[in-house]
Amino acid sequence: MSAPVILALMSVCFLSFGYLGVPVPFSLLAGVFVGATLADVSLAAIVQKIFDGVDSEALLAIPFFLLVGELMSSANVVVRIANLSVSLVGHIRGGLSQVVVVFSMFFSEMSGSTTADVAVMSRALGGPMRREGYESAFIAAIIASASTIAALVPPSITAVVYGAVGNVSIAGLFMAGVVPGFMIGFGLMIYCYFFGPSGLRKPRATFKQVAFATADAALPLMIPVILLGGILTGWFTPTEAGVVAVVWIILSSSPRSTAGTSRRSPMTFALPA
Repeated sequence: MSAPVILALMSVCFLSFGYLGVPVPFSLLAGVFVGATLADVSLAAIVQKIFDGVDSEALLAIPFFLLVGELMSSANVVVRIANLSVSLVGHIRGGLSQVVVVFSMFFSEMSGSTTADVAVMSRALGGPMRREGYESAFIAAIIASASTIAALVPPSITAVVYGAVGNVSIAGLFMAGVVPGFMIGFGLMIYCYFFGPSGLRKPRATFKQVAFATADAALPLMIPVILLGGILTGWFTPTEAGVVAVVWIILSSSPRSTAGTSRRSPMTFALPA
């Protein structure tokens, strides 16, 4: 059977299983196996290639970075970062829309996942924005736009996958994504200031309030410094960096590490129930 016919059958098989609701990886596997039975390729060789494709130590960093995002969303780390964002930009025109962008710039440097960014920001800031009168379309747009920062700044899961598959330096990809990621953040802040809804501007935080909020969020904000510094200096690989991030976020969200700062912080932001 000719190669174009085999390729067409593989595509039809993949699309058919996809429309039936079969997960994409299994749909791809079904198409590959169908093509292998019609081509002069042994199933043993296909299975070997499949395991060779996933046998990458760098890809192990992905579940650890996803776990970091999950741990931060289930602990009080999100509240502390939100308090810091409110104290920094809550008084600027745009109100909570500015807070969303700054929050994403902080959170993206810890999770590296756009999905985690969207989930956390929707839960933490979507409800307060709706109660302050922001339109649902604008809330969805600003959260979706701000979450793209996580695909660029370290520890970006997209950069980890690209580096592992394309045999490119992950540390170099991390460094290359810092400036574009922050340019997106500052661009969104400028857009919210000039073209977005004015929102309910918070009172300008005093220096003492900003200092308290910064001290409250100091431990979680050390994650990007530890990750990027450790990877660039060669102390640990991206996979080991994911493990270090998980351990650090567990330690920084423990009751002992937050008892001293949470009581003295004057900010009143809290996650919705």
